[in-house]
Amino acid sequence: MLTLSETWKTTYPGASQGLLVMRGVANPEAHAELERRKAALEAELRARFAGYDRAAFNALPVIRAYNAYYGRFKKSYHVQLQLESVVLKGKSLPRVAALVECMFMAELKNQMLTAGHDLEILREPLRLDVARGDEAYTLLNGKHETLKAGDIFMADAEGVTSSILYGPDSRTRITPATRHALFTVYAPPGIDPAAVQAHLEDIQADVRLIAPEAAPELLMVYTAG
Repeated sequence: MLTLSETWKTTYPGASQGLLVMRGVANPEAHAELERRKAALEAELRARFAGYDRAAFNALPVIRAYNAYYGRFKKSYHVQLQLESVVLKGKSLPRVAALVECMFMAELKNQMLTAGHDLEILREPLRLDVARGDEAYTLLNGKHETLKAGDIFMADAEGVTSSILYGPDSRTRITPATRHALFTVYAPPGIDPAAVQAHLEDIQADVRLIAPEAAPELLMVYTAG
């Protein structure tokens, strides 16, 4: 389902990309069981990382791998900042549509960057590549953005669908009408592919809380080198 460019393989040896395709999903505005799971996850994260400071979070192996990647572009890893806000500042996970919350929950639990798309909007073939620096797309907030040279991105037949630095596009975003979804995990070098698979399995489990009949069509982890 996903074509891997040789540039990705040679530029980021040891990187991996996870894909999860689920059909028959639902995306309600809220879901009681998912709310309970969110509250339990927040408590779990605060207990797990009790006493942590910025240096301790930086030392976590997964976060260290993302920081190495983001540091190439002089940027900060936003999932780390979100995790710190939940653990250190007592903030709650953001309230958004349930299907997107499943993705956010797994991101905070496992610290892995994930993008979600409406499978019916995507146009094959899908490819994973490294930006030259002239590719552009429209972000979720409506801003038109040009990729930074060296950033890893995914695209379909119509253009860029997501990138590590700028996130998912507006065109293929998950909406209340989404019934078939694709989740993709960007894992830079230094992250075990088995951890990427476990992360996708966490998303799958939470999606099935809100849509018990949802069927996984594909769960795959691709590796570079």
